Amino acid sequence: MPLKIALTGATGFVGRAVVSALMAKSHQVSALVRDSSRADLPAGLQQVQGDLQNGVALDGLTKGADVVIHIAGVIGAISRSDFFAANEQGSRAIAEAAARNGVKRFVHISSLAAREPQLSIYGASKRAGEVLLESFTGKMSIVILRPPAVYGPGDRGTLPLLRALTHSFAVIPGSGKMRFSLIYVDDLAEIIVEAAEARRTGVVELDDGQRQGHDWRELTGVASACEQKNITPIFLPKFIAMSVASIVEAVAKARGKPPEVSRDKIHQLYHEDWVARGAEWPLKDPTDFAKGFKTTVEWYRQARWLPQRRSTAHDQKIVT
Repeated sequence: MPLKIALTGATGFVGRAVVSALMAKSHQVSALVRDSSRADLPAGLQQVQGDLQNGVALDGLTKGADVVIHIAGVIGAISRSDFFAANEQGSRAIAEAAARNGVKRFVHISSLAAREPQLSIYGASKRAGEVLLESFTGKMSIVILRPPAVYGPGDRGTLPLLRALTHSFAVIPGSGKMRFSLIYVDDLAEIIVEAAEARRTGVVELDDGQRQGHDWRELTGVASACEQKNITPIFLPKFIAMSVASIVEAVAKARGKPPEVSRDKIHQLYHEDWVARGAEWPLKDPTDFAKGFKTTVEWYRQARWLPQRRSTAHDQKIVT
């Protein structure tokens, strides 16, 4: 049975995949957008212009909705207060509007970073958003999803790491001891749609079906096979990454923009355990990293975000 879905974050990387998955199942979607003239969302989707600070827009978004899917948030900001304004207070605002308008189901997209709030301001702000939402459990059925690193076509966030995995010597900002979960964007969208339709509550840490997680040597092995060349991981010492991040932060602050790389992010990248825990959300046909990496890198090359792969003698032998 089609549901009336109120959606935030529809124009982001994950949000666009969720929109496609919702509309493929004939759900009625209303999306909160800052500028409807630039949103570039599919026909048939209702747009409510505004943001998470606009109570009138949030009431218009949630009125009559069966489910709220809250994806909007920030992963980079200039200050601590900016992180908390978006990830904690923004969550409060949409939850209050949902409760005020009688919404029965709330799907909140958090982050695995919320499990370790002491590591970063981002993680602390995402955890604060979770704690706040837990206070609404008597008013709505709430499920909190914690995705790990999300990758796929169109994502600029993981582009630097996947770009590194196309080089013969892949410089990795991390440790060889690290283990981490991953999830392909379409798989995450599938889970989010299922969560909107289901009754499961609580906090669920997500992955790609590999419950033991991945490590960088495994990923470079997969990339070597896909790229048809030997790729060797070079692990960048943390102090070098932190020094680079300090410089990037200083330049970004002078320009009044969020830094592309921050010391906060480096603390997260060098944490050794980002493997999803607890009861899983099973996927019917999960995308393994070999398939996801190949599809994503091919998309990057078609979009000219990465240079075309040079053909090798080995490639020529395969062709003939």
